[in-house]
Amino acid sequence: MYTCGVTVYDDCHIGHARSLYIFELIRRYLVYKSLRVRFIRNITDVDDKIINRAREWSKRDNISLKTAFDKVRDHYIKRYYQDLKALDLPKADNEPLATENIPDMIKFIEGLIDKGFAYQKKGNVYFRIRKFSDYGKLSGKKINDLFYGVRIEPDSLKEDPLDFALWKEKKEDEPFWSSPFGEGRPGWHIECSVMSQKHLKTDTLDIHGGGKDLVFPHHENEIAQSESLTGKKFVHYWIHHGLLTINGQKMAKSLGNFVTIKDFVDKYKDEDLLKLFYLSTHYSHPIDYNEEKIKEARKQKKSLYDFFDRVNLRLLRKGRSNLPTSKKDKAKIESICVKFQEAMDDDFNTPQALACLFELIDTGSGFASSDKEEAFNYAKSRLEIFFAIFGLKIKPKEEIPKEFKEMAKKRDQAREKKDFKKADEIRSQIESNNYLKRRKKRIRGYRKCVHAL
Repeated sequence: MYTCGVTVYDDCHIGHARSLYIFELIRRYLVYKSLRVRFIRNITDVDDKIINRAREWSKRDNISLKTAFDKVRDHYIKRYYQDLKALDLPKADNEPLATENIPDMIKFIEGLIDKGFAYQKKGNVYFRIRKFSDYGKLSGKKINDLFYGVRIEPDSLKEDPLDFALWKEKKEDEPFWSSPFGEGRPGWHIECSVMSQKHLKTDTLDIHGGGKDLVFPHHENEIAQSESLTGKKFVHYWIHHGLLTINGQKMAKSLGNFVTIKDFVDKYKDEDLLKLFYLSTHYSHPIDYNEEKIKEARKQKKSLYDFFDRVNLRLLRKGRSNLPTSKKDKAKIESICVKFQEAMDDDFNTPQALACLFELIDTGSGFASSDKEEAFNYAKSRLEIFFAIFGLKIKPKEEIPKEFKEMAKKRDQAREKKDFKKADEIRSQIESNNYLKRRKKRIRGYRKCVHAL
């Protein structure tokens, strides 16, 4: 699996976060289904946007463009990995930098020239899209329709206005690399074709992902250049996630609605709220971010954590009555697990799968209230697996202070001696303590907590 990663010229925003999260979730689910997955996600570290940002830094700091370019790259690569950590997401198996793979890109371009799919004009190399007869098969766009929508420049070096750049001749002060075509840098599209096939060690990828905004022209051009060189199918399955808006508007700094990953985590202190927000909508659909949806995610998170509070209470009550798991109870749990898998197998339908998590919580809570310890633990174990797939945190066990355990022990000893007056006094001391009053505010199972003690 290969996905288009970030272009390191600015901080990652919550639209990037959706992509990072969704493809990690897909990877985890495929592993859960016993598939071995090699996951590659590139980093674009040479691009017009990066160069433009470097020009700004060069003027601001009175440094050379080359120095500013390196500073921009290094700064935003570091920030990208900080964002991954803030989201509690791992790196992909490999995250190659475009600048590390330029020799392979040059070799790829030479192969296209040899086959007649590319041509050189001055220090530039362009791809002949009309020579690739299947151009437009991913996006559904027709070449002639595209032609009429393009403003033709009389002095263009291209044979056809629609041809795209594989190699760009260097401009003044811009970073460049030596090549048989002259000094310059690779085009954007060639980067992903080379890095995906090189690092996955195959001409045909199983899965290629990215945002819907990349379908055309980026992914369309990847297909054209890759299949022209290899003569093989480039990708079996394309997965494109929908785009994110803020209160119904496109996210933009000029509109003052630009929300970075750091902004979100600093404000809410909980990346799970963002994940639950993404899970509420099918990955392929657009999603609109607003405060109400984050409030709804917070309610969902509370329901999830309430369940794990009940888990902790079960641990306190260990040794009390325990009924074995019946076939009926186990079948009830398994039926929910099957529904979860069916939802995820249906093009990773996370809204339905998320509903199964809450159904499993309700079922497990029912087992807890009826002292069906084994059934409760089985439901809990399945829930923890699904939490891991979704990358959600399980609430850590809250330890009961040692003095309370000692008081509970003395109360039990008083009961054994039939000194019920003393037992009641100890119970009153437990109930009046600030620790349990704080617990009362946090969990619904306050009475059960007192009973357990």
